[in-house]
Amino acid sequence: MSTKLTLRLDESLIANAKTYAEQQGHSVSQLVADYFVQLKPAARKGKPAAAAAPITASLRGALRGTRVTEADYRKHLEAKHK
Repeated sequence: MSTKLTLRLDESLIANAKTYAEQQGHSVSQLVADYFVQLKPAARKGKPAAAAAPITASLRGALRGTRVTEADYRKHLEAKHK
């Protein structure tokens, strides 16, 4: 069930959020919802966060020590989707 939430923010902050959301292909509501989901483990103080899925855990640290930049990743994606 979805419930409406009203936030009072500076106009420039809202404009920036809308621009960012559009660039990411999401709505501002989805960005806020995603942020709130990330807060969930912090709200359960004293309880450990759920373990990552095995495939996710196996990938942790895979790029440690490499110098892969965002530009490198963009080049990879452009070549992949041509």
